[in-house]
Amino acid sequence: MPAIEDSGVVVLGWWVSMFTTRVRIALAEKGISYEYLEEDIPNKSPLLLKHNPIYKKVPVLIHKGKPICESLIIVQYIHETWKEGYPLLPSDPYLKSQAAFWADYIDKHIYQVVKLTWDSKGEEMQKRVEEFLGYLKVLERELGEKPYFNGESFGFVDMALICYYSHIIAFGKIGNFSVEKDTPKLFAWATQCLKRESVSKTLADPNKIYELLIEIRKKNGLED
Repeated sequence: MPAIEDSGVVVLGWWVSMFTTRVRIALAEKGISYEYLEEDIPNKSPLLLKHNPIYKKVPVLIHKGKPICESLIIVQYIHETWKEGYPLLPSDPYLKSQAAFWADYIDKHIYQVVKLTWDSKGEEMQKRVEEFLGYLKVLERELGEKPYFNGESFGFVDMALICYYSHIIAFGKIGNFSVEKDTPKLFAWATQCLKRESVSKTLADPNKIYELLIEIRKKNGLED
């Protein structure tokens, strides 16, 4: 009997991980069937450790027994492997390079600030919020009046950012800011993205993300 990871397309993920969400959105956009295996992150499975021995992190896409790690790399792999159907990246080399630039910007800046909500409060938290809103406003300027970052079509940069949306909403409750009020263009963009089934059926419930963040902050002594 073949091993489960040899059965076609398998995703190792965690419901909290925005990077897992990113990969699942890409697969949904391509209409690719896959088996999803939820990881218990404090007790990582032998399958995860086998297929991502360097970072030991989710997500991992296993295709025909071969692992692909790191979500942006996985999305590019999906785009190049399943060429039929919805394109995830522009065909023009320059536009592709710009999409890669902004996806990298998102993971360098948005992720780092969201992560810091776990262990900051008071003035430090306010500083983090101001820094975070600054990054979001840079993205707003890049979006401009377009419905999506790529123009008229949902694409690579949209997938890179929308996977953070539930975490951003949860962060807003903790940091006392509003995406709708503080970054209205991004709010309109997110509302447009959420009309896509690939997004609405994949994003985690922001209330559950918020509850988890509060639990983590309590353990860190930042909440009563």
